[in-house]
Amino acid sequence: MVIRSELESTEFRAFVSYSHSDAAIAKKIHRKMEAYKLPKLLRDMQSGGTKDGRLGQLFRDREDLPAALDLSKSVKAALAQSQVLIVLCSPNAKNSPWVAKEIELFRELHPDRPILAALVAGEPDEAFPPALIQEGEPLAADLRKEGDGWRLGLFKLIAGVAEVPLDALVQRDAQRQFRSVMAVTLATTIGLLTMIGMTYYAIQQRNEAQHQQAQAEALIEFMLTDLRGSLKGVGRLDIMTAVNEKTMDYYEAQGDLSTLSAESLALRARNLHGWGEIDEKRGDMNAAFEKFSEAHRVTEALLAKDPSNHERIFTHAQSENWLSHLAYWGKDFEEAKSRTAKNKALISRLMKAPQKKPDWARHAGYSYGADCARLVAADDKPKAALKECSQALDHIKTLIKIAPDDKQAISDLANRHAWLSDAYFADGQDDKGFVHRGEQLRLVKSLVEGNPENRSWQEQWAATQMSYAQLLMGHQRDSEALEYAKRAYKIANELASLDPDNSRYMIWKERTEKLIKLKEIENDK
Repeated sequence: MVIRSELESTEFRAFVSYSHSDAAIAKKIHRKMEAYKLPKLLRDMQSGGTKDGRLGQLFRDREDLPAALDLSKSVKAALAQSQVLIVLCSPNAKNSPWVAKEIELFRELHPDRPILAALVAGEPDEAFPPALIQEGEPLAADLRKEGDGWRLGLFKLIAGVAEVPLDALVQRDAQRQFRSVMAVTLATTIGLLTMIGMTYYAIQQRNEAQHQQAQAEALIEFMLTDLRGSLKGVGRLDIMTAVNEKTMDYYEAQGDLSTLSAESLALRARNLHGWGEIDEKRGDMNAAFEKFSEAHRVTEALLAKDPSNHERIFTHAQSENWLSHLAYWGKDFEEAKSRTAKNKALISRLMKAPQKKPDWARHAGYSYGADCARLVAADDKPKAALKECSQALDHIKTLIKIAPDDKQAISDLANRHAWLSDAYFADGQDDKGFVHRGEQLRLVKSLVEGNPENRSWQEQWAATQMSYAQLLMGHQRDSEALEYAKRAYKIANELASLDPDNSRYMIWKERTEKLIKLKEIENDK
């Protein structure tokens, strides 16, 4: 039990204010935040905390206060010793006099200390306590499934309390998880092979099989999301291939795929998407086509069985998009047009849903972007291209509104500006074309400067400068163009030396090298 003298001498990293109707989630947030350890590279950045990277003690439960004391004085004592106030927002919290009082007391005691809002239920207008929004609606961590979700929402709270950059926290934590996963991969390989050998027996023992399946698919889900994102950032196709092979080994061990649930089949299709993308990066378009076609067969069948399921619609739209992508690069523009039309029809159904997910808006941008690219390449319908390119840009802007901390969305936005620029040049509006190319340069440069070790951003930076160099040469600005080309070559050469198997790196290296030699020969003449 916390006594008054302890309250007056104990430093609290944060005070958690909530309605007791939300006690269960308050307890969970309290437990997770107190147990969380910051990655080592961020510990020196945080304000306060313990040597082992923990945030420190959080004050949560009014029930810990002695009944004999005046409750408001005891709460005030805890608030006085707290560095941050975390308000769990819900319809219950909005109507709670205790929550309102705690917000007012904290502002009175610490007008310069931060108040973090965590949306746990309801919409903002029905969940934020009036006392919280007196000075405007706060930026909130949205822990709802349809919002940031539990993991990102919790990271937003941790970043706010520790005063460290959210992007750095998410990336470092993903890298930490990646290292942990890779450290146990050798050990789990033996376990995975054993699991494959015991699959038949596990199927006979239904309960045990379901338990094993849940564990394996939870690992696969992690590999397809957090781990895959980290590997893209470091540009390791070899490790990404190994990860994909491990996940496909699991499905091969299942034998008859018809016995798998719809969720398991959808997860397998997503894994095929990822594997096909790796084949495409290696330049093996035939292998990529096989993976994407198999995924398409599965997602089409799943959607036919459950046509109103948003996740089934989204996964099948991804299958159509990948096949459209391959058709475009293979210069089969009619096939690309057909696939893109199907893709856009699916994504338009998603964008009409009351609650839109960030991935849906991103995919909408990709869908219209694919049609934009096709029309620009066709070079005979500039007005139609402008329309599709503009809509692609608008969808990515919607994504950024939904997920403002999504760095990939900035990369996507830069690409949409590039295609819109090409559409303007095709339409003879060169001034607007240069404006959008300039915006692309600005956005990609900000990504590289924010995370210079991310190879995805480095590759995009090389490609962006290469494209800009070609554009400048087409407008007789050769000396300027040569500088951009040389910078692009330097980056592409470094990437290619780090991962020679990545065909994209090699392509950018060869293109920039040829461009530089060509201009130098012309200048010598």
